[in-house]
Amino acid sequence: MSQITNNILMIRPVAFRMNEETAVNNYFQEDLNLRNAEINAKAQAEFDAFVEKLRGVGVNVIVENDDLLMDTPDSIFPNNWVSFHKNGTVAMYPMFAENRRRERREEVIDRLEAEGFLVEGFMDYTVAEEQDYFLEGTGSLLLDRVNNKAYCAISPRADEELVIEFCEDFECDPVIFTANQTVKQQRMPIYHTNVMMALAENFAVICLDAIDDKHEKKNVIKHLKETKKEIITITEEQMHQFAGNMLQVQGKDNKYMVMSEAARSSLRSDQVKAIQKHCKILSSDLSTIETCGGGSARCMMAEVFLPKKLAIV
Repeated sequence: MSQITNNILMIRPVAFRMNEETAVNNYFQEDLNLRNAEINAKAQAEFDAFVEKLRGVGVNVIVENDDLLMDTPDSIFPNNWVSFHKNGTVAMYPMFAENRRRERREEVIDRLEAEGFLVEGFMDYTVAEEQDYFLEGTGSLLLDRVNNKAYCAISPRADEELVIEFCEDFECDPVIFTANQTVKQQRMPIYHTNVMMALAENFAVICLDAIDDKHEKKNVIKHLKETKKEIITITEEQMHQFAGNMLQVQGKDNKYMVMSEAARSSLRSDQVKAIQKHCKILSSDLSTIETCGGGSARCMMAEVFLPKKLAIV
């Protein structure tokens, strides 16, 4: 079992803009006072340059185009509605924003099958939407696939009972906590775990300052240390530059910690050195996507761990 993969699914946006339905609890979003068409064009340019950089180091990026008829402004963040697992299972997740539920498209799964991946079954949690319970994929769940753990910060987009149900289905241990950020001098829940924490093979980048409860913080540290991960801490200010929203991927000759230019610029030299002990850093300018979408590099990449179909000789 591997923690990282060479295969990444990305969705190229066609109607990207600030999503008014997610802005109610995504405090990373800001309005860019530009026409939507202009915002979408900027986002597409950032997306294309990012894909080119990933492919340039040998990452297998499968790009599927969004469908304009769906009017899905956040489709650029596919890791929230789907995850792809080593045993051939595709998991589908309940989404907080109604207009994000339209991102779940069969064509995306068909595309992966056409690319030679094997889909053996589905785990569908989307019925929970009817009761207003949500769990937004690997935005909410940080999966330690090697050590069978799922880290999750509970929020309006991550229901504790659903986390436990997922962990029972996928035979992993839940590491549950609450993570907060300061919004207008109030502590408010961080909408997704993956903006305050990133799990790599041998290290974790985490904003421990976001975990206000001492016992919960101690428990998270205990689990990370148990699995021999070096803990690289970031500040809340760095988190707001998306320094927690990173993903380690396998390139052709090297492993890379992938992040935005804003995240890379926010890191101190000692933090950069700590990451570079383990792998190289790849960064790309995602400023429009970050500002309007409230998500960054990690959110844009859905890892594909599905097995490959056997070639017929």
